[in-house]
Amino acid sequence: MSAVSERPAARRPIADEATPRAVFEVAMSEHSQELGNFFLAKLLGFEVSYTDDSCVVEFTAHEYLQNPRGLLHGGVLAAAMDISMGHLVQRIGGPGATVTLEAHYHRAVSSGRVRCEGKIVHRGGSLCFLNTRVTAENGELVASGTCTVAMARKAGA
Repeated sequence: MSAVSERPAARRPIADEATPRAVFEVAMSEHSQELGNFFLAKLLGFEVSYTDDSCVVEFTAHEYLQNPRGLLHGGVLAAAMDISMGHLVQRIGGPGATVTLEAHYHRAVSSGRVRCEGKIVHRGGSLCFLNTRVTAENGELVASGTCTVAMARKAGA
């Protein structure tokens, strides 16, 4: 028996239940197996766009994406970072598989718009190295990350 007594967690109701329901319905009706349009990206409300050398993932830190402490869940940030880097590789170099993903959390965010921008640092023959920066709408750095992607071998190579 544990010396620490566990109390049941208090249920913290979501003030705006309409938003997560609407986002779920959009994800169900609009998802496809395309970059930026797959179910998880839609469910989290991610908007994916590209520049010549980057992939940008933007979303609103809605209440339903918060952890029990009322802050944006780190897993949501990690997913945005992974997508910003992985989708860029897919778009520029073709399919690949994430080998490593490292996330660094610098400050908490609880609401507002979040922007994640992934860029290629170096592209070799079989590996691609990327980094990403996550900023809050006020421009403050929220998180950063790196990843290594193993590029798929081309047929006949």
